Amino acid sequence: MFSRLREDIACIRERDPAARSAWEVLTCYPGLHAIVMHRWAHACWTHGFLWLGRFISHLNRFFTGIEIHPGAKVGRRVFIDHGMGVVVGETAEIGDECTIYQGVTLGGTSLTRGAKRHPTLGRGVIVGANAQVLGGFTVGDGARVGSNAVVVKPVPAGATAVGNPARILHAAVVDPDDAKRAEREAAAARMGFSAYGVTEGDDPLAQAMRGLIDHAAGHEHQITLLWEAIRKLAGEATTESARACLPQDAQTTEHFDADGLNRLVK
Repeated sequence: MFSRLREDIACIRERDPAARSAWEVLTCYPGLHAIVMHRWAHACWTHGFLWLGRFISHLNRFFTGIEIHPGAKVGRRVFIDHGMGVVVGETAEIGDECTIYQGVTLGGTSLTRGAKRHPTLGRGVIVGANAQVLGGFTVGDGARVGSNAVVVKPVPAGATAVGNPARILHAAVVDPDDAKRAEREAAAARMGFSAYGVTEGDDPLAQAMRGLIDHAAGHEHQITLLWEAIRKLAGEATTESARACLPQDAQTTEHFDADGLNRLVK
């Protein structure tokens, strides 16, 4: 028991820059208290002492603001940061190294007794503040759920889910305009988490919009070059009829503000 407690304290100190000492973590972090009390409740639940398990879970909720059903399975080195309002359902499973922020619900959409109604989080999953993960599916290893996302379908390993309903951004999608992204991701990986589960540029809809904007800007540039070439050829023509074929409203300068539109969708 004490080795697990030391392990939990060490993982919190690694992931939370505000943690100044092991004593501070032990005495002032409700996420740690909730995990410890859940272990007591889960032990009672699995040994058939169902009422006692529920009562300890109830006390856990009263003292920490974190509600974890005694039937839920919680792995090692799980960090519940801040934690107020976190709700974890009976058949939920939380893998090792996961990070969960305040207001998160790991809930169900089915009322079938005994069925797998709540989600399974793989290893190293990060769930951002106030996110709702609803259903008996799996969120893959290393995946991230952004703040306020509502996830109702499986999330592949390493992907990011953002929005309501959540859209899936696969790990292979990289924002070419964000030169600092790789540097930030490497730093986050060293610390073991990304603040609030989502980093700038992770919204797949915004990335798609930026791609369309850049594509349109490229087309305008090519059209402008073509009209300039046509005007030059028409200017060199020896007959008035050849020069008259050029429309007077031909666009020979670029007016498309791609940078301005990209700023709007960031």
